[in-house]
Amino acid sequence: MRTKLNCIVIDDDPEVSGYVCDFVQETSFLHLVSAHSSPAEAIDVLGHSPIDLIILDINLPGIDGMSFAKTLFDQYGKDMPRIIFISGSGDHASEGYKVDAIDYLLKPFTYEDFFRAAFKAKNHIVQTIQKSDEEDFVFLKVEHELIRVPFNEILYGESQKDYIKVFTRDGKMITALSTMKAMEALLPQDRFMRIHRSFIVALNKIESIQHFTVKIGKTVIPVTDQYRQQFRSHFKTWL
Repeated sequence: MRTKLNCIVIDDDPEVSGYVCDFVQETSFLHLVSAHSSPAEAIDVLGHSPIDLIILDINLPGIDGMSFAKTLFDQYGKDMPRIIFISGSGDHASEGYKVDAIDYLLKPFTYEDFFRAAFKAKNHIVQTIQKSDEEDFVFLKVEHELIRVPFNEILYGESQKDYIKVFTRDGKMITALSTMKAMEALLPQDRFMRIHRSFIVALNKIESIQHFTVKIGKTVIPVTDQYRQQFRSHFKTWL
């Protein structure tokens, strides 16, 4: 898991956007990806970068913050980035629950107010990830039985014809009857990525990246040309 939460700020007031960005940069567990004056500007970032938290103004020209949040909720459901609303009035505070907003800050707010809301967001996101790690799993066909393997136990998979060797963090190797294409379809795309014709890796198990190779434990795996663009796009805010 990343040590910092990727965050974007959406506010059309340059002064407010400026001090909110300063607050984000002062907070050790947040990483400021970008700041935008409208939701339309932020769409591209949301589509290409892993965003955990949005600091979102309610009163925006065009599509307002609440409508934008509802659009994200309709599209992503519980997997949407967490939201902290900011506003000059409390008129919409009661609507925040509809999109699982973390908090609602009234302008002007202090760094202490911001930190309290951000810390709440951090705890919520960490708990969600931990719960997901505990509950999510895949069944792999091994000889004549199905073996249950939690996603968070998988380091990487290596294909060999009609079999996949799945390496786990407890040092085991499971030889499962599966093609790489089938395995890729079984694993969640936000947690696993194919980086080579023969390899798929757990993103949160990568220990280091150098010259388009990744290191997981003592294993070094190359990122081949076919997968480099996707790999580069995913990691551009992490590196």
